[in-house]
Amino acid sequence: MDPIRDYIQQLTRRQFFGRSATGLGTAALASLVGKGALNAAASSAKPTGPDNLGACHFAPKAKRAIFLFMAGAPPQQDLFDYKPKLKDWFNKDLPETIRNGQRLTTLTAGQSRLSIAPSAFNFEQFGQSGAWISELLPHTARMVDDISIVKSMWTEAINHDPAITYIQTGNQISGNPSLGAWLSYGLGSENENLPAFVVLNSSWTSKKEAQALYTRLWGNGFLSSDHQGVALRSQGDPVLYLSNPKGMDTETRRMMLDSLRKMNLNQYARERDPETQTRISQYEMAFRMQASVPELTDMKNEPQSTFDLYGEESRKPGTFAYNCLLARRMAEKGVRFTQIFHRGWDHHKNLNRDLPLQCMDVDQAAAALVQDLKRRGLLDDTLVIWGGEFGRTVYSQGAASKSNYGRDHHPRCFSIWMAGGGVKGGVVHGETDDFGYNVIKNPVHIHSLNATILHLMGIGHEDLSVRYQGLDTRLTGVENVPLINAILS
Repeated sequence: MDPIRDYIQQLTRRQFFGRSATGLGTAALASLVGKGALNAAASSAKPTGPDNLGACHFAPKAKRAIFLFMAGAPPQQDLFDYKPKLKDWFNKDLPETIRNGQRLTTLTAGQSRLSIAPSAFNFEQFGQSGAWISELLPHTARMVDDISIVKSMWTEAINHDPAITYIQTGNQISGNPSLGAWLSYGLGSENENLPAFVVLNSSWTSKKEAQALYTRLWGNGFLSSDHQGVALRSQGDPVLYLSNPKGMDTETRRMMLDSLRKMNLNQYARERDPETQTRISQYEMAFRMQASVPELTDMKNEPQSTFDLYGEESRKPGTFAYNCLLARRMAEKGVRFTQIFHRGWDHHKNLNRDLPLQCMDVDQAAAALVQDLKRRGLLDDTLVIWGGEFGRTVYSQGAASKSNYGRDHHPRCFSIWMAGGGVKGGVVHGETDDFGYNVIKNPVHIHSLNATILHLMGIGHEDLSVRYQGLDTRLTGVENVPLINAILS
């Protein structure tokens, strides 16, 4: 059996010539050719090229990834990027030599002053690296030797929706595949009974208002629809229509799907559209998920020690803590990519009140996820990422106050952390100026972050592309993108 020949035979002449120019490698075909071919490719460390069909993978450090995404942009000055000299600058104007004409959002562009607001929270040094961590993240501080902190992230996007779309899909304009979809496309699934890409949306406890999250953030874009993320719900069926309707048992549903399969095969015989085959496979996946998803979300066999580790909130479906525990269970089951969104981080005002609540939501659970993976022997090949879409300004939105201030959007620098498969622990990478406004050492663009994630998963980011609208489109764009080599083990 030749899987590449089988794939080509599924295409019409027009579709074949339209797609053959992309130089599809094993990364593109992995989800179609099966695990045997994937494993053979993954064991190769040979350099790749767009015309080399058998070598688009190399030995991965991570088999799976979990992205903890703080939607709304956490304020780096109050969490990871300690700036003690700003105490002397309270309520003074940001120097123009620091701003250097950089653009502002419409939320603060009309202010007569850009008054500096030092962090109201205390910092201490932790771990062998001596990383400065805010008092708001005590659990993260205790595991600082297990993570790499990157303080020099930056992006071009200055507003939430294009910024989140950018970091998730590689483009500020919607329509491109998300990171999880690219990983599904390039690597396929380790578990035929669960999706390769799962999305979990979490509740939050600070202000009720939050930026909307659109399904395109976990969409498949121009890839086939089986690569889009499957969002699990916290109430009712984890997936819509997972349960059989009244009057239908499993045998009847199986008969219905068999009849539907025959109709779809007849349509495929007429039109030769591979998307019809995708539809058939998705129906079959949904049928298998009727058994696998309820088992996945059944926490009754978890010991009390697990709930103690993640916190009592981990018993409540839909909380960030529950979703982190669920992500660990999915890692055990071989889910390729899990994305957990936590909203409410858009602190334009009342930061002193709302930021501690947000940190209470995520700090213990995020640290517990890393430690739980570690004690189960899963951290070595599971990549964990924590961060948002951009940073926050050092100056206050509105009048600066030591007890009540807000921060506007700031794309020029922000902080993330990474842990697990292929990432060094106890590293602090990058540096910003004394005002936390500009990167002055080791800048890291969001494309480099995504390129590094792909690299750790065994994919050369330059070799994972699809011809779309006349371009060989990649997650990481068309320019040269360096990896974050300093944090790689």
